[in-house]
Amino acid sequence: MQIPSPSSPSVIVTGNGGNTSAVDGTALGQHGQNAVTATPVTPPASTAAPLRRGLNNWDQPLQRDISGAQQALDFLEQSAGQLRSLKADLSARLANRQRADGNLENSVRQFSNTWRSRTAASGGTLDAQLNFSNENTRTRFTVRGMNVANLRQGGREVLALSLGGQNLSSVVLEPGMSDQQIAQRFDDALAPAGVRVKLNDDGQLEFSAPENQFAGIRDSLAVQGNGQRFPAGQLNRLRAEPEAAALNPESWQTSDAEGLRTTLQQVVQALAHVEKSISSVRSALAEANTRVQSTTAETSTEGMEQVADNFVDTAKQPGYQSMLSITSALSGISRERVVSLLRLR
Repeated sequence: MQIPSPSSPSVIVTGNGGNTSAVDGTALGQHGQNAVTATPVTPPASTAAPLRRGLNNWDQPLQRDISGAQQALDFLEQSAGQLRSLKADLSARLANRQRADGNLENSVRQFSNTWRSRTAASGGTLDAQLNFSNENTRTRFTVRGMNVANLRQGGREVLALSLGGQNLSSVVLEPGMSDQQIAQRFDDALAPAGVRVKLNDDGQLEFSAPENQFAGIRDSLAVQGNGQRFPAGQLNRLRAEPEAAALNPESWQTSDAEGLRTTLQQVVQALAHVEKSISSVRSALAEANTRVQSTTAETSTEGMEQVADNFVDTAKQPGYQSMLSITSALSGISRERVVSLLRLR
């Protein structure tokens, strides 16, 4: 008995996206239903599992998490390297081992420029305190006059709020309100404008806004009351004060010994802060990589099991299809082909 030859060359080819072409040119798609068979063999619906291969099939949040963490880590490691170099130069200058040739001052300016590029260089993943987040970084700030002790006092008052010339929902303050209720009412009124309000660890109102919007918020928040807590009549501007940044290289001085000592102390503190942030970002990146490995292992195992089951089911059936499946799987396979494929692992 002579086995008929397939109409197409007897070669198994792996293409883009993990698809494989069988010997008769049939594409072995991502569902693996035609794997090593010349005709489709559809497994039961309960056992069918899609084959997901490659970066393009990762969920978008996972790709974003990894990319954001890598950008943040690049910025932090660059900053740490500059700070270590600056620390050594400051120590040498104080020990009179380095003359005033301008190199130290250039190093300070270089780090100041690096720090100013924080938002862009980190892809917006590091805020001014070097807290890492793959969401848009936010600036925390306080507002003059908006302290809990002041807001808790007095009778009922309706506060009309405006931000950037846009009138927002009013905030109604009533006697006997808790601090949490006060914070919640301000949060409800300001949330549509992107400003959130909560009680901080000190029990005071903490405002926050997207970092790239804070400049427009700083001087555009206004309030009008009825004369109890805030003046009646026209809207009164309120000053927003941002939380101090973790690092302030603009204040570092190198002109005299006292300035050098103070700057050295601040550089040491800055380096410790950066290294702490590096540790946090590395943990986030390791967690994301674990998710990748878990997803890859799961999909690869499911896919290979499905291909194997398809082959076994077809090979067990007597007749032409069984023989064709076996010859299709073996045709064109040589020692060199197997070795070359194994090297890809």
